[in-house]
Amino acid sequence: MPPHAQAAHPLPVPAARRPAARHRVAVLAYPGMSMFETGIVTEVFGLPRPEFDVDWYDLVVCAERPGRVPVVGGASLHTPYGLEELATAQTVIVPGVPDVTAEPSPELVDALRRAHRRGARIMSICSGAFALAGAGLLDGRRATTHWRYAELLARRYPLIAVDPDVLYLDDGELFTSAGSAAGLDLCVHVVRRDHGAAIANAVARRLVIPPHRDGGQAQFVEAPVTTDPADDRIAGSIDWALTHLTEPLSVAQLAGQAHMSPRTYLRHFARATGTSPIRWVIDQRVRASLALLEETDAPVEQIAGAVGFDTPVTYRHHFGRVMLTSPSAYRRAFRTATATGQPA
Repeated sequence: MPPHAQAAHPLPVPAARRPAARHRVAVLAYPGMSMFETGIVTEVFGLPRPEFDVDWYDLVVCAERPGRVPVVGGASLHTPYGLEELATAQTVIVPGVPDVTAEPSPELVDALRRAHRRGARIMSICSGAFALAGAGLLDGRRATTHWRYAELLARRYPLIAVDPDVLYLDDGELFTSAGSAAGLDLCVHVVRRDHGAAIANAVARRLVIPPHRDGGQAQFVEAPVTTDPADDRIAGSIDWALTHLTEPLSVAQLAGQAHMSPRTYLRHFARATGTSPIRWVIDQRVRASLALLEETDAPVEQIAGAVGFDTPVTYRHHFGRVMLTSPSAYRRAFRTATATGQPA
């Protein structure tokens, strides 16, 4: 048979597998989807990571109707997994919806609610928040989505406190993220929760992304494109600040590194990062303390000084603002995860 005749036949659908119990991650595929968001999930949770010597995730791609799922570009994927697999997974990820103006199907709503009742971790990327909202899972909670859809999400589901600025939100067992690439930030955050900072940072390095991006998605809202050389000077001052986090840092010092006046620096920094220089420095110091909390026995008072805070009281205050918990509680959670092998 000629090669072109063979290609005309549909590919066989592989038989469903049920491996030994591991943390199963189920991601939803839907007709007309872009493969980017699913690729994010596959890259983080689907690739084997034997170098980490931990029980990694078991990823399955599910569809409302198992079989062929057409995707952007005229291609298609085949999956034997349906909503039953989605409803019984430990982590459920909805990477988008076909239409942000339509309600999710009753079958998908039922699967999401069943997963939620079981205590599964449920995540959305970009417009996937509309599926979680349609299932009623986000009522009374904070959530985010792509900045283009934030106003629509708030209008359609007024019981949700929509935050249009953040890259992602962790609300216990429910997670939402902004536009497509913010799904990477969320997935790395989940790895950090499950396996600690060292492994999350290693995954980020393999993806060639920062372990944590600063600022919110407000910095990505459409604006006229500029070729302002000040952006390079802001980046240079940020690089310098990262190597001097333990030292006292002021706006004047940072502005001096960028060869700007403090007032001009504040304006350019906010445009480039979506936040202020001092808040950025504080957030970086909090992030720098995470590995020390997870991997050392140093007292909180010592860690506070080691990352540049004047007093433990100041450190605890800012840690609570950034991480929504205390340093001691964060340490207990991740130490428990390390000892038991369970997600924090």
